Amino acid sequence: MRIAMWSGPRNLSTAMMYAFGNRGDCAVVDEPFYAAYLAQTGLEHPMRADILESQSRDAEVVAASLLGPVPAAKPFFYQKHMTQHMIDGMPRDWMREVTNVFLIRHPARVIASYAEKRENPTLDDIGFRQQAELFDLVKRWDQAPVVDSDDIRSDPALVLERLCERLGIPFSPKMLSWPMGGHKDDGIWAAHWYGSVWQSTKFAGPEGPLPEVPATLQPVLEAALPYYERLKAQKI
Repeated sequence: MRIAMWSGPRNLSTAMMYAFGNRGDCAVVDEPFYAAYLAQTGLEHPMRADILESQSRDAEVVAASLLGPVPAAKPFFYQKHMTQHMIDGMPRDWMREVTNVFLIRHPARVIASYAEKRENPTLDDIGFRQQAELFDLVKRWDQAPVVDSDDIRSDPALVLERLCERLGIPFSPKMLSWPMGGHKDDGIWAAHWYGSVWQSTKFAGPEGPLPEVPATLQPVLEAALPYYERLKAQKI
């Protein structure tokens, strides 16, 4: 089974990749379209040159690899995808051949976390619009599960058991922890973005009140909220 997990940035996505990667029966890949996205958009991101050098910039080649042989011939292949990478022109037909899942987080939390690493995020940077678009696409042929990062942090065992049940795979308690220091398949950008999760060995506990979003980013929050609420209504 190939599991394509779709989220925006700063959304527990790396911890989820570590959880699946710690199962022992699951290969993982980290944001395989990142270089293609940067090459096509010309955007300046932290470590841009390193990212472009580390991955294929040809989105069709990337898509083919996601359907090709699974690394180490493992039975499960967890693919961590960023919704904002799926700009117009990126191949999407391959998505019919994988099991799609959508990971959501309240946009106030995403915006506050993202702004600490890269200033003044736009709506397109945080991926909520693209996530809803991809969800609507997948709905044409499947009912993809939606999981909320707040729920995972509140009760990871329960939510991951439910997710595995929906996917039709056995739950493994190994998913609830991982070794400190990152994963061998982390993208090269991990040095900039993954500092806190590198220090972790399990999911952090429940989050507190929503953070204050500065006035300059309120329009981004207001634009993202309807997309989040629509997917939240579908969560497991």
